[in-house]
Amino acid sequence: MSSDLTAAGFPTPALTEEMLELDEDDDLEVFSKDVTLTDGSSVSASLPTSPSSMTNQYRFEEESDTRDIFVTVDNPESHVTALETFITYRVVTKTTRSDFDSCEFEVRRRYQDFLWLRDRVEETHPTLIVHPLPEKFVMKGMVERFNDDFIETRRKALHKFLCRIAEHSILSCNADFKIFLTAQAWELTSHKKQGPGLLSRMGDTVRAVAASVRGVKNRPEEFVAMQEYVDTFSQRMSSLDKVTQRIAKEIKEYLDDLKHYGPTYVLWSGSEEELVEPLKGVASCIDTCCQATEEQLSQMSNNLVPLLHEYVLCSDAIKAVLRRRDNIQTDYEAKCDILVSKQADREALTNTEDLSIVLGRLLGKVPEEARQQQEQRLHGQIEELKGEVEKLEDRVECANSALKGDWERWQSNMRGDVKAAFVSTAEKNVDYYEKCLAAWESFLTSMNADQSVEKSAGLTS
Repeated sequence: MSSDLTAAGFPTPALTEEMLELDEDDDLEVFSKDVTLTDGSSVSASLPTSPSSMTNQYRFEEESDTRDIFVTVDNPESHVTALETFITYRVVTKTTRSDFDSCEFEVRRRYQDFLWLRDRVEETHPTLIVHPLPEKFVMKGMVERFNDDFIETRRKALHKFLCRIAEHSILSCNADFKIFLTAQAWELTSHKKQGPGLLSRMGDTVRAVAASVRGVKNRPEEFVAMQEYVDTFSQRMSSLDKVTQRIAKEIKEYLDDLKHYGPTYVLWSGSEEELVEPLKGVASCIDTCCQATEEQLSQMSNNLVPLLHEYVLCSDAIKAVLRRRDNIQTDYEAKCDILVSKQADREALTNTEDLSIVLGRLLGKVPEEARQQQEQRLHGQIEELKGEVEKLEDRVECANSALKGDWERWQSNMRGDVKAAFVSTAEKNVDYYEKCLAAWESFLTSMNADQSVEKSAGLTS
């Protein structure tokens, strides 16, 4: 199968194997090269991490043309304590916004801080699409070998998460986002404790479940179409994600075999004096193909594979946003039903005597007085319900408007990301095959020249 895949033009990503779910702070963070020991000493990574480095300066200058706040995530460090080992990432922010105390901030954040930020932003803006965070997993059997690649892939994903928020006109003004970017570690910890309590979150969950059970009655056609698109998109991205990882596994195995293949020719040349040059030539070609494949593997594993899985997570995030939008509409419809029911009760009261009037007579009350009391009670309930319905109607309109605008923004970002990844993959495929082709053509030219020389020598003799 490896040869079939290679012939079909699928040089390779370097991910696969069984995924292991880990606890919150055990997601490969223990394996980082950059270690800060309990005594405070540290070993720095070999990444270009300075905010004033040429790379970061270029990034900031490039983004500053269109935004007034921009963020970069870099310099992962592993911290070792008596209780845990975890990675922190440096978050550097530059902004021209007047509501910030300074124009530049530098803090360190761990993965769980990013999780907290995403939860808070989603809670504050339930019908806006918040970019997903990378999952907490490692690849079984590949931890030691690919640990640096994994951490770099995660760093890129965290950077993209923050940049997506910073690019958003609404999300970038979120108060928790500002605190995340500017607060010191102890301040952030204190702020986290001020969030909604467990009972409040449980209440929200119960209401959401109840709304989902009732179901939305009249979902607007545009959101029906959106749901259908996301369902189809999710299925296709999931299939691509699985197939790409399967292809990656096959070609990685092919590459491992190829690395043992070349040296075999070199060893063989030691016992075949007449075939030394051809055998060494083949070994050299194989070595060139190995190097080209490794470069292709690196590009695929750092770009296409993470992107496909990222948009699998994106589709899940959008499904959650659509459910929250539906829940808001369901609350509105349920309240409308109650209002209609109360209005019907009031209408019926003006035409017939109901049980409460009969009871009023038995208790010695004047029937008209009992009727008026019930009318007043219903009137008060109806007026209160009208106010609630009006508020919920406004909330539905705001939710619909926000989601429609965010949907267009998300589609634009998605298409740009996918096109860029496919173009990069195509360019690397061409580069891969050109290098392999050049190596084998050079070998053939050399062999043909040798054969010509041998024929000439034979004719001369």
